[in-house]
Amino acid sequence: MVRIITLLVGLSTAACAGNNNGGQEPAPPLETVDYVDLERYAGTWYEIANFPQRFQRGCTATTATYELRADGQVKVINRCRKDSLDGREVTAKGRARVVDPSTNAKLEVSFFRPFWGDYWIIDLGPDYEYAVVGHPKREYLWILAREPTMEPEVYEGIVERLAAQGYDTARIVRTLQPEVVELGS
Repeated sequence: MVRIITLLVGLSTAACAGNNNGGQEPAPPLETVDYVDLERYAGTWYEIANFPQRFQRGCTATTATYELRADGQVKVINRCRKDSLDGREVTAKGRARVVDPSTNAKLEVSFFRPFWGDYWIIDLGPDYEYAVVGHPKREYLWILAREPTMEPEVYEGIVERLAAQGYDTARIVRTLQPEVVELGS
């Protein structure tokens, strides 16, 4: 009985803490870009920075490759090197599906069906040279680029826009990338 009461108190405390935003106004709904041309978006992206996640622990030289499928979904191949730039390669394969066809900016991705997670494109370079992927509750974040490095002023502009969208930019961690990444060779 004591265990059940302790569990209930713990869950109640966690629920209250989860709703505590320090007295600040709740962040407005997350905005996506107006439109994504999935053919232009396809290809390989280098991870420049992210919100650290358990499933990416120890990853360096992270890339994401997207390929359009005949059924309208997107093939996803994520790769990284574990613990160092020359560590063993780890690959995760999944698929994404568009949930907002008017913009193509709201997708869901799955690496373990039947579970799907939100993948929202919230910032995108005019020439698709960078992209920022977020989550409607701001739990996840990835800054991606077509090259393994990004100009400081571009990165700083992205971080400023993320702050304006209600992201806690202090959580952003840069991803270690070599000048040339040889993954999936």
